[in-house]
Amino acid sequence: MSHTHLFFNTGIGRQKPNSIRNKEQSCPFCEREKLTDILASDGSIILLKNKFPVLENTFQTVLIETDECHSELSVYSEDHLIRLIRFGLTHWLEMAASNEYKSVIFFKNHGPLSGGTIAHPHMQIIGLKDIDYTEKVQASDFEGLTIHEKNRTVLSISTAPRVGFYEFNVKLGDIHDITAFAKYIQVAAHYILNHFPFNCTSYNLFFYEFEGNIYVKIVPRSVTTPLFIGYFIPQVPNNIEWMKNDVRERYFR
Repeated sequence: MSHTHLFFNTGIGRQKPNSIRNKEQSCPFCEREKLTDILASDGSIILLKNKFPVLENTFQTVLIETDECHSELSVYSEDHLIRLIRFGLTHWLEMAASNEYKSVIFFKNHGPLSGGTIAHPHMQIIGLKDIDYTEKVQASDFEGLTIHEKNRTVLSISTAPRVGFYEFNVKLGDIHDITAFAKYIQVAAHYILNHFPFNCTSYNLFFYEFEGNIYVKIVPRSVTTPLFIGYFIPQVPNNIEWMKNDVRERYFR
C-alpha cells in the first residue's frame, strides 16, 4: 500500500478513555499532577506526549488548552485565546521545521460528532513520518466570500468546501501579529455553536501550511453527507452569501 493511509492501532484504541460518551468517567486532563511526558507549558496551557499513540509511525502530542474542563475556545478571554493560538502555532511550526517528519498536522476536535473522545478542551499536533498532507490540499480549498479582513488576515466562508456545505477559512496575514487570526477563529467557532441555521454542537479546526501561507479551517460537524462518503463529491449550499452577511452583522458591525 502506498503512503496514503495511516494505520490505527486498535489495541491501544480500546484503552483510550472517552469522557464524551461516558460522562461519569474522570477526566485525565484535569488530574494535572498525574500528567507525564510534558514537552512545554504556558500557564494552564500544556503540550505533552499522547499517552495513547494509536496512529502508527507518527509522533503524537496533545495540547491541553486550559485547566477549565467545561470551558471552550469560543468563550476564552482574548488574552488566553491569543496565548493559546500563539503557543499552538509555535510548536506546530517548530515540529514541522525539525525535518523529522514528512509533514505535521495540527487540529482540534470539539463535540460528539467531531471525532474526539475527551471533552476537556484540547488540540493535537502529530508528526507524520510517511504522509505529506499537503499533497491533498489545493489553493481552491481556501477560496471563499470574504466576511472580514484586518491587517491582511482574512475570514471567509468557502465557495469550494473540501467536504461539503459550510466551511470557514482564516488566512494569516502576519505571523508576528496573530490577534485577528485568533479572533476570527473564535468568531467562527462561536457562530457555529450559537447562531447556525440548525443546531450544531460539534466542530473541527484544521491548520494548514500551504504555499507559503498559514490557514485554518473551522468546520461545523454533523452526519457526513453520503455523497462525500461514497463518491468524494462535496456539496455547496445555496445560502453562503446570506451566511457571510449574517456573520458580519453579528460580529463586525
